[in-house]
Amino acid sequence: MSASSPTAVIAATGLFTPEQSISNAELVRAYNAWAELENARNADDIAAGTREALTPSSVEFIEKASGIKSRFVLDKTGVLDPERMVPHLPERSNEELSILAEMAVKAAQEAIAAWGKPVSEIGAVLCAASNMQRPYPAMAIEVQQALGIEGFAFDMNVACSSATFGLKTAADFIASGSVKAVLMVNPEVCSAHLNFKDRDSHFIFGDVATAVIVESGDQAGSGGWDILGTRLKTVFSNNIRNNFGFLNNAAPEGIGKPDKLFVQQGRKVFKDVVPMVSEMIVSHASDLGLEPSGLKRLWLHQANINMNEMIGRKVLGRDPEPSENVIILDDYANTSSAGSVIAFHLHQEDMAAGDVGLICSFGAGYSAGTVFVRKRG
Repeated sequence: MSASSPTAVIAATGLFTPEQSISNAELVRAYNAWAELENARNADDIAAGTREALTPSSVEFIEKASGIKSRFVLDKTGVLDPERMVPHLPERSNEELSILAEMAVKAAQEAIAAWGKPVSEIGAVLCAASNMQRPYPAMAIEVQQALGIEGFAFDMNVACSSATFGLKTAADFIASGSVKAVLMVNPEVCSAHLNFKDRDSHFIFGDVATAVIVESGDQAGSGGWDILGTRLKTVFSNNIRNNFGFLNNAAPEGIGKPDKLFVQQGRKVFKDVVPMVSEMIVSHASDLGLEPSGLKRLWLHQANINMNEMIGRKVLGRDPEPSENVIILDDYANTSSAGSVIAFHLHQEDMAAGDVGLICSFGAGYSAGTVFVRKRG
């Protein structure tokens, strides 16, 4: 970005939280009931030693592994039914607003209300999320139409890093003069791509939608956050994967396989991603002339409390205070691309003009994005 390029400002954010939530205790009861049924169905094979019995889950296991205590979902009855273990989300007609679009619109409406300007000033809409419910028409275009926004819109998917990739894209549009304001939305129905029959991951995800308005600094009023710098990184890895897609239809024998949903090798992910992200943050801060230890707040991707705590220590050079390293996954669980934006949305009003913080996400790909921001006066 040249010295003459307009400054990009995060002007407003919005959040849509589903009404229903599932506690760890509820989730464990459902999983264990299903596992007991499966063990009974396969009792002969288990006795013969040709099949291993399923191990029960527990609240203690979930909280130690992740720090998650509950998660919001669009539908809990289907998830908690041991005979189903999948949310009830009926298909809508083409004339109805899609589920993802509806969530995104609700989050966007909150952001637009906080922004206080007409949607006619928004020139682009980005839908940045892990799992789009269809390939086309783009979810972003449906959101654009529902909100009455002119200009252009498109979808982008970089898994859990989608929001930071979207923020950089928005900032670049501002810098180039393409538009004066961008709406980015991150609708995530993570409960629909999670395998609730997998003990190692059945507790990870929740549903939510976030929205961010990025506008040019030359028209932004007081408040908001100057974007000081953005950086993206990707390194290919199979350690987090979801193989569901239209090509499954060409090989129907594989449609029901577990790898068509979320799968990960958690220990490998932890070992690979923590140093990659920590080094990226420190290097980016240095290039911007910032001292990492002086960051007032970290709004990190909300995947795992142990990852966030270790990244916080590596970046700040000490144990972060709770107010410095925001954790919201105890209530929301992992909400993929939306996690760091939820943390930012809920925990930034108390900061003073001039305070500098970091919005950072990381996930499958591997992918990572850093967005350093400074509170405006």
